[in-house]
Amino acid sequence: MLKFISFGSGSSGNCYYFSTGSEGLLIDAGVGIRTLKKYLHDYNIRLDDIKNILITHDHADHIKAVGVLSTDYNLPVYATKEVHNGILRNYCVHKKIPSANARVIEKDVRIRIGDFQITPFTVPHDSSDNVGYCIETDGLVFCLMTDAGHVTDEMKKYISLSDYLVLESNYDEEMLRVGNYPQYLKDRIASERGHLSNRACGEALANNATEKLKKVWLCHLSEENNHPVLAQKTVEQVLRSYGIVAGKDFQIEILKRKSASELFELV
Repeated sequence: MLKFISFGSGSSGNCYYFSTGSEGLLIDAGVGIRTLKKYLHDYNIRLDDIKNILITHDHADHIKAVGVLSTDYNLPVYATKEVHNGILRNYCVHKKIPSANARVIEKDVRIRIGDFQITPFTVPHDSSDNVGYCIETDGLVFCLMTDAGHVTDEMKKYISLSDYLVLESNYDEEMLRVGNYPQYLKDRIASERGHLSNRACGEALANNATEKLKKVWLCHLSEENNHPVLAQKTVEQVLRSYGIVAGKDFQIEILKRKSASELFELV
């Protein structure tokens, strides 16, 4: 059984927890250390149960606690060389990852980390580098893709492999167009190295999900340019136009921006 919790998903901080029961793994460490400890306590999870950290990219909302976690709890941190260099440069990471705990991974190279088989793959974003992760354990395939400017052929492949999937649904196109953001920021968000819209998320699912897909969590929703109800409604409408019924063909759920999800036990 694979256990999954989101400890935050959005520009205020991103952190995802996975456990096989015998050991835990974090993807991203963008929530404050005190907040993370509170969530772990709420779920009766010991910080010592977490054995490794994977980082998607080097923007502050994904890495601000990674140096503290790695230093104070002696946790290895896995990221591409470019992301590690970006973390070293990022002023938001006050305590840096000890060199002995920095593990360099390569995209498209499958590695074993504890109980997990992990494959990092390219996700286009305007950071030093950005990867999604395909996690395999006990015959389950769980993929996570966030901060994606557009959906690549490689991302499509991993959507089709997934039993469970976390996929970005960052903004509503009309809300972004008429909103208060300056034009340069609107252009950045909507670019091919920005973020994924609700509609693009729905299209990616409609065109690439297979019968094995059981559940999708929509992640990294914008606070200013989206709304949970709107994101879910838009994605479900796109799916319906392809003859796919959310709740019947697979489940869809929104991950909260600033609070923890429930604990999901996946089989």
